[in-house]
Amino acid sequence: MKKVLLEMEDQKNSYEQKAKESLQKVLEEKMNVEQQLQSTQRSLALAEQKCEQWRSQYEALKEDWRTLGTQHRELESQLHVLQSKLQGADSRDLQMNQALRFLENEHQELQAKIECLQGDRELCSLDTQDLQDQLKRSEAEKLTLVTRVQQLQSLLQNQSLQLQEQEKLLTKKGQQIYYHKF
Repeated sequence: MKKVLLEMEDQKNSYEQKAKESLQKVLEEKMNVEQQLQSTQRSLALAEQKCEQWRSQYEALKEDWRTLGTQHRELESQLHVLQSKLQGADSRDLQMNQALRFLENEHQELQAKIECLQGDRELCSLDTQDLQDQLKRSEAEKLTLVTRVQQLQSLLQNQSLQLQEQEKLLTKKGQQIYYHKF
């Protein structure tokens, strides 16, 4: 009887040792997953910050583009006014010819400004497209990181549930061994 009790005690100690090792392993895995989660959350925060910066730059360029468009329309309107004046100046005398030459120079300057603004507008359009592409990439990275965070949270929750179940099982086994002794 004493021998059986000693064997049962040895089995109990062996089971407890294995359970402790298993719990230690689960705790280490849990800590690793928590570290991964924190790292991924930091990456997500950085990606969101970057995304917001790109969005802000995109909005600023969009506003600049609108302003250039307004200036372009104003200059085109001025150009139309000057063209009307030029048409009426054909039948006038020398003074009107001098005024015509002045208006032609002004017309050339305005045309140069329009061409310059059109070039700027095209550059802004290219920059806007680049920013839109970068914004899409940043949002895709954000979605990937959000998915990864959710996966890690799920894994962490599952490991916590497993740990609780093992603790319950260990407590139950300990009680059974205790009752078998007596």
